[in-house]
Amino acid sequence: MLGRGGRSAWKRATSAAQSSTFTQSSNRSFSTAENGVRSGRSGEKRPPSATEAKQKRESDRQFLISVLESSATKRDAKTYLQTFGSSGAEPKKTLAFTTVVNDELRDRSGAPRFVQGPERVSVASASEVPHIAIVKVRQPQFWDDDLLDGVAKTLTRLRDLGLRSVIIPDCDLDDGEAANAHQAISQQTDRLIRAISRHSSPGAELVSSAIWKNDKVQADDVIYALTSYFSGLQLDSKIVPEGEAGQPSESRPARHALVDRIIIIDPAGGIPRLRDGDGARVFVNLEEEFDKLQAALQSTAGDTKSRHAENLKLVRSTLGILPSTSSAIITSPAEAANWRAPQNQVNETTVGQVSSGVKTRRWQNPLIHNLITDRPIYSASLPIGRIKSSARGGNNALARMPTTTLAKKGLPVTIFPDPRNGPWTPPKPGGPRLRLTDTCIDLPRLVHLINDSFNRRLDVEHYLRRVENDLAGIIIAGEYEGGAILTWERPFGMDEETAYANGRLVPYLDKFAVLKRSQGAGGVADIVFNAMVRDCFPDGVCWRSRKNNPVNKWYFERSCGVRKLLDSNWAMFWTTPEAAENEQIMRDYEDVCRNVEPSWDDTKPAD
Repeated sequence: MLGRGGRSAWKRATSAAQSSTFTQSSNRSFSTAENGVRSGRSGEKRPPSATEAKQKRESDRQFLISVLESSATKRDAKTYLQTFGSSGAEPKKTLAFTTVVNDELRDRSGAPRFVQGPERVSVASASEVPHIAIVKVRQPQFWDDDLLDGVAKTLTRLRDLGLRSVIIPDCDLDDGEAANAHQAISQQTDRLIRAISRHSSPGAELVSSAIWKNDKVQADDVIYALTSYFSGLQLDSKIVPEGEAGQPSESRPARHALVDRIIIIDPAGGIPRLRDGDGARVFVNLEEEFDKLQAALQSTAGDTKSRHAENLKLVRSTLGILPSTSSAIITSPAEAANWRAPQNQVNETTVGQVSSGVKTRRWQNPLIHNLITDRPIYSASLPIGRIKSSARGGNNALARMPTTTLAKKGLPVTIFPDPRNGPWTPPKPGGPRLRLTDTCIDLPRLVHLINDSFNRRLDVEHYLRRVENDLAGIIIAGEYEGGAILTWERPFGMDEETAYANGRLVPYLDKFAVLKRSQGAGGVADIVFNAMVRDCFPDGVCWRSRKNNPVNKWYFERSCGVRKLLDSNWAMFWTTPEAAENEQIMRDYEDVCRNVEPSWDDTKPAD
């Protein structure tokens, strides 16, 4: 909510965010106001010392490692280059590294005060507007200088990769400390600016009092207002001259930046998993999970749970007005800075918190990894046991558990039958059951999904006949962007009544499909897989895949086991924990995986 004169203040704030910086060739020329490395009356830049040069080489090496460790696929690299590659390619369009918004500072007259940098460059088209992250840093007054420096370094690396930052410090002072709010925020703003300027030129510039209300301005309100403004949602539409039809037309509000990320750096870290000690949830599909998570967080007393609920609410409100390609990251200062606590300081209550200690780089940086891949470091469908085992490199496992959550607007998940009534169970022989021709299922879109994902045509008539009496259920993500078809299969030669009576019906994943344009993006595969193993078949499910299928590594990481079937081209996977120790289950699983009849309208080997 803007006060009187707020629109003018906003224009100046935008100007600060779009300020021109030095070109590539002059990027190493610093001014005294930026970081004070000029010396002498002549104002000439002093050459870096041997120590500074060594530190610069080590910093560049670590940056290169961060990028290489991101595990980006060819698809990831292509998407990243299309989105961010051009933003740093043309020096004329290079923008200021960051803007620090300080909503507490005013001059003596009470008017907004701005500290501005070099001459501004107007942004004329959407292709020229900067890609930005709106960053909330919570309680920086409790961060030591080394930790703050590490976070500042990461933010400069994001800028080098094409994502600039608008930073809002949030000291989160209680009522008893409100009188010192002005001083505290001023001090932390200065610390942030100095830390950023040590790693980047141009460094950071300050915009104060860009937003204000009569009451105390909360940082979350500032972040939401900035998101709205940069997206062009806060200015009134401008009436342009009448068109040829004689009717006035309205121009769309100008978009001042592309808000690609909302970043919350909070000592509390990401949204916690249901069990303590399991770290943070690596991915949140807000469309499907927000209400459930909020209810769980609000039902548990404690300041930390309340803070998680507030962060989740902020993420939902900001992403709600941004494109679906935008995302939010909630992380701890330690992970943002690639910091690890000494072993004697590590326990379940200190993970993700901040304290002094040796900073040793042992994990991928979640912010850099996400920028390049648009994914969390750990897949959302990866079992927590796999994350824990990969984190246990010694006695410092807890220090390396993830404390970062990636949140996206996400996709709705439609499941038939509805698992809210309980996990799927076999229907009684002869009883009513779901069929793919039921009106609740859009069969043409489902067939298109399968054909596109497998890059081959389904023999629809044959497939419908095969699963007519065996369908267990169907999972659909979004508007048929991904899905799974699951069946109840019988061991070869066994009739349905016998299999039902003896508990021998096998839960089988018959088709798992994601549209090509959604593969590797938005977590569609993770969303579908999680719905299958958590909601529909929590006790286990099996499936088969060609032995040379490239996706087998993904399957293997999410299964409890795999067996290559002799004298066939199949590998069998399962998520049933006790299956490998039960000969009957393994015989039934293998019998089904060997004998399910493919339904493809071609002569290629079955998938």
